[in-house]
Amino acid sequence: MFIKLAGPTLLLAALIGPAGAAEPLPEAIAAPGESVVLSLHAEGAQVYECKAGPDGKLAWAFREPIATLLSDGKTIGRHYAGPNWELADGSAVVAKAAGNAPGTTVADIPWLKLEVTARRGSGVLTPVTTVQRINTHGGKLDGACDKAGEFRSAPYSAEYVFLKKG
Repeated sequence: MFIKLAGPTLLLAALIGPAGAAEPLPEAIAAPGESVVLSLHAEGAQVYECKAGPDGKLAWAFREPIATLLSDGKTIGRHYAGPNWELADGSAVVAKAAGNAPGTTVADIPWLKLEVTARRGSGVLTPVTTVQRINTHGGKLDGACDKAGEFRSAPYSAEYVFLKKG
């Protein structure tokens, strides 16, 4: 099954949406009644900062994602703090977490369901209401941190599925 986007891009949807997926997504991140607008592969890093936790001990705290959004191996956008997703066509969305499910391994950041809270520009992302982060690989940072204010990044990849109501 293919999805035609505004423009010449065709994307294989068999791996991405609840409809037709080989395995259903975990209930915590499912988006029943929503349809796929776009699915993109992301390659980047999860950035962490060494900070004192509630117990006063230093620990790595998530700071921000930095990733390139790819379609058929070509860069078409970026993902960064907010969280924001911005495409080369000028459209962008900001979202907040609404649900999560564990990654496949202990080294993988969780799968997420995010609700769009703001939009900018006009383009492919304009109708998007929900973003799912699935098929994560890596991104978790473990171990001790010794110096407050120090930064470290953990490479990750994921699929971001952009959905709209109806």
